[in-house]
Amino acid sequence: MISVLIPVRNEKTNIVACIESVRWADEIVVVDSGSTDGTVELARRNEATVIDFKWNGKFPKKKNWALENVAWKNEWVLILDADERITAELAAEIQAEIKNPQADGYFINRRFIFLGKWIRHCGYYPSWNLRLFRHKLGRYEKVQTSDTASGDNEVHEHIVLSGAAAYLKNDMLHYAYSDIYTWMEKHNRYSNWEAEVEVCGDQLGSSNAGIGGNLSTRRKLRIWSRRLPFRPTLRFFYSYILKLGFLDGRAGYMFCRLLATYEMLNVFKAHALRQKAKHRPS
Repeated sequence: MISVLIPVRNEKTNIVACIESVRWADEIVVVDSGSTDGTVELARRNEATVIDFKWNGKFPKKKNWALENVAWKNEWVLILDADERITAELAAEIQAEIKNPQADGYFINRRFIFLGKWIRHCGYYPSWNLRLFRHKLGRYEKVQTSDTASGDNEVHEHIVLSGAAAYLKNDMLHYAYSDIYTWMEKHNRYSNWEAEVEVCGDQLGSSNAGIGGNLSTRRKLRIWSRRLPFRPTLRFFYSYILKLGFLDGRAGYMFCRLLATYEMLNVFKAHALRQKAKHRPS
């Protein structure tokens, strides 16, 4: 009835729990790109099909490649990152919905878990993502193709669905960052992508500040936000005050500070790229 796609690279600490949360699916496909920590062995031991993926540095990235090239057993595909979990309530809803589908794809809301706490505010909830759809009708948008250090997996891109979409009632869980080190390491890479996209000026950066909408809308909002002065300070004010991050306690304060740090990295790296372009020999 349903296939599950889990893209991975060095997800030893997450992969078993992720697979367990979708054990009810009749096909689980793990697409791996060079894991060296035993992720592949754990996935196979837990009865998942493992497929190797080698990125060419451009397009397509991992998820789009899998959607195009895997011989899926089922019409419906659920895309799940290794640090995400499907609850029993959501699993039951998914199985019931696709027996008599009212749409071609479904948005699922995510609960963002930071340092063990659900971040209910800060602009991170609700966080709707189109993750369940008829696999022939959905592809991730082609936001950028240059070889930045953001990696081989679609992180910022959204699914473009050729059909109608609806919303599921139950949430999935997103255990994104178990510690500060992991957050900093990932966002240092993400900011490389953000900075290049900003300097290029014709693409879209991340929409993780809780801003949704289609590609055109998000591009306009992002371009507008880049013109604001004191962006790191404004990012903290937006997340902590306007989006009520203070209601999430100490975890909310730390999280909003990290969001401001991420904005600072974006600003500094974009400036460095512009300076490099100015002084590049013609």
